[in-house]
Amino acid sequence: MLQLDLTETHEMIRDTARDFAQNEVAPSAIHRDINAEFPYEIVKKLGELGFMGMMVSPDWGGAGLDAMSYVVAMEEISKVDASVGVIMSVNNSLVCWSLETYGTDDQKERFLRPLATGEKLGAYCLSEPEAGSDATQQRTTAVRNDDGTWTINGTKNWITNGLTADVYLVYAQTDKEKGYKGISCFIVEKGTPGFTHGVKEDKLGIRSSDTCSLQFQDVVVPQENMLGPEGRGFNIAMETLNGGRIGIAAQALGIAQGAFEAATNYAKERKAFGKPISNLQAIQFKLADMATKIAAARALVHRAASTKDKHERYVREAAMAKLYASKIAVEVTLEAIQVHGGYGYVREYKVERYLRDAKITEIYEGTSEIQHIVIAREILRDAS
Repeated sequence: MLQLDLTETHEMIRDTARDFAQNEVAPSAIHRDINAEFPYEIVKKLGELGFMGMMVSPDWGGAGLDAMSYVVAMEEISKVDASVGVIMSVNNSLVCWSLETYGTDDQKERFLRPLATGEKLGAYCLSEPEAGSDATQQRTTAVRNDDGTWTINGTKNWITNGLTADVYLVYAQTDKEKGYKGISCFIVEKGTPGFTHGVKEDKLGIRSSDTCSLQFQDVVVPQENMLGPEGRGFNIAMETLNGGRIGIAAQALGIAQGAFEAATNYAKERKAFGKPISNLQAIQFKLADMATKIAAARALVHRAASTKDKHERYVREAAMAKLYASKIAVEVTLEAIQVHGGYGYVREYKVERYLRDAKITEIYEGTSEIQHIVIAREILRDAS
């Protein structure tokens, strides 16, 4: 397996994640997928390993690691169960990063520290029924009260960790006249009066991760729970998603790698016409194409992480990694099923789950169509 730019520390983190995934995550993956069961104990153990706040400074309870460490761990976890991968990704990339980058010391102490240690879980609330790819069209509102608090009203949907999170980053319109420049971000805690959730979505894939809509009816939050300056919410959301795309790219890469390994092992064991099907050129060509696509995706994912670690602009690199890794995840998982033949259609052989899990990586945290727009914009920006 081709790995790029890995230090001894990266290799140690990769091996730790791999051992944890194989020993702790894999045994219950099929059961949790069938029953849409949230992996509470697994998430708790991820927190104990430092995997829920990997890039957060030790000053705030995190592991203080770099983005490369994060993507190698994400790949290994997602290789076994993408549901656990996305739970880990949202907490790391979207919630912890936002709080550490834009939060006050008080917010970091109250919210970031327990999130980074895995004591609490976070959710990122941007999407709405009328605001998917176009996040500027926020209908959720936050109105300032005379005592300085804010009252939030609206609906969010497709929220990962929506049922199980303790801390929610909620984007709302605070000044309709200013359009997207009038969007702000608020930290809302579970149990706040007026804050409720809808029914858990019955999904095609990543079924062990819970997804639901959220309702805000006269939810009052204090001024000290506003994240970043008033009116900067849209900028915070977009900057956060740049890093989140690296996490989802790593998730897609892990799914593809898991499917490829399953197909390779099956091809070596399954016999047809008196010999292993791995001897057949038709199968060999499939494996060769799968391996090449995965290597190319890994190079893009690692480049995005490396660029981020160098504190350079990584918008294009993140979008490219997410676009390509998600695309090949779907292609590789389809081919893995084909290699398995009829057995690929059966839960026991895992590859059907890899396909179901792969599709969402082309949709969430920016669809493939949005990634094309982002990449083209960056190309033209650099050419100007």
